[in-house]
Amino acid sequence: MSEFTFHTLETAPEGSKAILEGAVEQMGKIPGLYAVMAESPEILTAYTQLHQAFTNTSFNAEELTVVWQTINVEHECHFCVPAHTAIANMMGVDPALTEALRNSQPMPTPKLQALQDLTLSIVRNRGFSSDAELEAFYAAGYAQKQVLEIILGLSQKVISNYVNHVAKTPVDEMFQQFAWTKAK
Repeated sequence: MSEFTFHTLETAPEGSKAILEGAVEQMGKIPGLYAVMAESPEILTAYTQLHQAFTNTSFNAEELTVVWQTINVEHECHFCVPAHTAIANMMGVDPALTEALRNSQPMPTPKLQALQDLTLSIVRNRGFSSDAELEAFYAAGYAQKQVLEIILGLSQKVISNYVNHVAKTPVDEMFQQFAWTKAK
């Protein structure tokens, strides 16, 4: 079997139904990512808990967006880049920042550039960032707490990006206006 099941409230395992009902209440429908994850209540629960935990970190809306979108673009997630573009818009993030992230362009401030640089280093080097990279991050005004928070955001994005890759999750209609393909 090569196609993943996209669950509804009627077909989802019991352990996934409450989260799916919450999604319908909040977004008016079940996003494709949740519909796929519903097959495993454990991954759906973990993902939603990690999302909530990451949004509760010390990062502001711009910084959350930098971490999410830097990872989404690096992982080439056709679903999450448009979804997080919509989320950034809802959070009031400057569209110029979102476009820079979507197109792998420089960040508008040195502090956000340091955040993007360390996020990319952690992703690309599987956590083996150099002392110089960490020192540049600290010099920009961040601390060890934010290094750990990047790793929390990465754990959330690995789940969603990889699920979308293996399931070939189609971009939901509500995100299609922000469709994305990696710039060459």
